[in-house]
Amino acid sequence: MTPNESYALITDSGADLSEQMLQRMGVETISLNVFMKDNPALTCTLRGKDFYDALRGGQVACTSAANLSSFREIFGKHLEAGRDILYLSFSSPLSCMCATARIAAEELAEEYPGRSIRIVDSLSASMGQGLLVYHCAEQKERGLSLDELAAYAEATRLKIVHRFTVDDLLFLKRGGRVGAMSAYAGALLGIKPVLYVNDEGKLVPGQKLRGRKNAVMELGKHYNAECTDKESTVFIAHADAPDYAEMLKEALLQHHGAKHVVIGEIGPVIGAHAGPGTVALFYLGASRTEKPVQD
Repeated sequence: MTPNESYALITDSGADLSEQMLQRMGVETISLNVFMKDNPALTCTLRGKDFYDALRGGQVACTSAANLSSFREIFGKHLEAGRDILYLSFSSPLSCMCATARIAAEELAEEYPGRSIRIVDSLSASMGQGLLVYHCAEQKERGLSLDELAAYAEATRLKIVHRFTVDDLLFLKRGGRVGAMSAYAGALLGIKPVLYVNDEGKLVPGQKLRGRKNAVMELGKHYNAECTDKESTVFIAHADAPDYAEMLKEALLQHHGAKHVVIGEIGPVIGAHAGPGTVALFYLGASRTEKPVQD
């Protein structure tokens, strides 16, 4: 076995990577659970516009982590085949996926004493987690060993900058991300916040801008000021807001020096909490901390 064949790279559906991208990178995913509040026994199968139209119509989507048996099943088949594992998890402050994976790894270590399971908390979400997976898949293809890639992931995760704006603050209010007064005032005044994920992997409210277009264009300004490698791939994710995603992509390519921009969809796991209309931008930077940008 070559180094990149001796272990499996695994992530989860919090990364919002398409099936095509996952297959191209040779990455397996573990699914979180999504269901509608009025029917918690039934897994939600809605995707894309259909899912967000359901939220717009008043349905409430809920999420939960994969159970221990799911981790044991997916990890176990690779261990049985003689492969070690590197799992890049959804940010631990936002989900218990990382904690559940660690329990599964401890149990499986007793059953497969000759194998290794490395777990790295991405401290990231949506296609920010996906961008970390993308870079790790590239490094794996270049021949990094399991230990080398785990170290690379840990060194790179806090360089994945997350900037995003939501269309409806009431979804963040429901999840406890913003207060009720801020949500209602924002809705009345047309305030669109620019939020980010901090070094602890938590969502943090940032700037407050008036108007949807202004907030989306602000993401591009942050990229221009903060990106440390404009040759590297940039991810844009949206929750049924393709026009705004394309507008942001055009601004990045034409005005901010980006070379390679990939647009993807925010899936139900993240979309249940961010709401329809969310637009997010992910790129390599020196720091995740919010800084004012110049016009």
